[in-house]
Amino acid sequence: MKIIVPMAGRGSRLRPHSLTVPKPLIPVAGQPIVHRLVKDIAKVLKQPIDEIAFVLGDPAFFGDDVVESLEKLATSLGAKASIYRQDLPLGTGHAIMCAKPSLSGSAVIAYADTLIRAEFDLDPTADSVIWTKQVENPEAYGVVKLNANQEIVELVEKPKEFVSDQAVIGIYYFKDVAVLKEKLQQILDENVTNGGEYQINDGIKRMMADGKVFKTGTVDEWMDCGNKAITVETNTRMLGFLKADGEEQLVATSAMLQDSNIIEPCFIGENVVIKNSTVGPNVSIGNNSIIENSTVKNSLIQTHTTIQNANLDDAMIGNHVKFDGSFTSVSIGDYSVLE
Repeated sequence: MKIIVPMAGRGSRLRPHSLTVPKPLIPVAGQPIVHRLVKDIAKVLKQPIDEIAFVLGDPAFFGDDVVESLEKLATSLGAKASIYRQDLPLGTGHAIMCAKPSLSGSAVIAYADTLIRAEFDLDPTADSVIWTKQVENPEAYGVVKLNANQEIVELVEKPKEFVSDQAVIGIYYFKDVAVLKEKLQQILDENVTNGGEYQINDGIKRMMADGKVFKTGTVDEWMDCGNKAITVETNTRMLGFLKADGEEQLVATSAMLQDSNIIEPCFIGENVVIKNSTVGPNVSIGNNSIIENSTVKNSLIQTHTTIQNANLDDAMIGNHVKFDGSFTSVSIGDYSVLE
């Protein structure tokens, strides 16, 4: 089994946090989004992963440190890491085809800006499985249309009239991904675009036209990381799941607390110092950060950051930040938001 992970986009909706760190590598509940996604997919598949292919963007942004972290991720799952580049943002289908040498055998394709919680077995009768989540407002999503046999017969983008309440979340299984590769190559050769981009859906529709059987795999939880508000909410939900699972140590033994309280669930990274503060619930603090004389809840704080004299709720703060709630002098860069 292979996992193909297109992650070339820079994530403009998550600025300023994605200006210096690729969005898929922004930590949620203590781990980068893409790390959690790949590990959760591997857990659902319940079978060995031979290769994980990552499709990255500009090497100036997705540099050697990014490659190294992804290689370590693959190794931790017993898989080979393959690194590909998408030089131009030409769509989902184009991104997948950038990993053409890896498109053979059974594979899962997953876009790296979402997190899931799921427990199901892949349907052995299906040529492909499209993972979906039941939603209350299907008109806001791309959804699947099912026949009487519960097979997917159509993909419908933001339907004005009810088609189904099963939204496509951007994770796909192919029994033989080479079939998708063949169809996407046709799309590229014929220059078939939507919105100026080559889309995976056009390849899938051609597979359906050939009679390939598509089924749904329904996830229990689908958590987006598209913008700041949603990412903070996802951090809260993920911390709750991790606390309930009890499988991860959420507070590092090297963290130092002085006259402070932690209200669970929280993730507290290595060498974090918390003085005269209350942290939690639903807070993630990255390695080597300092919280002093502050109250922090429902927030994401990254690494090497110092927070003093602050009362933070629903905050997302990046790396190497110095924030003093008693500030009289301010130096703030592009795309920053203070509310």
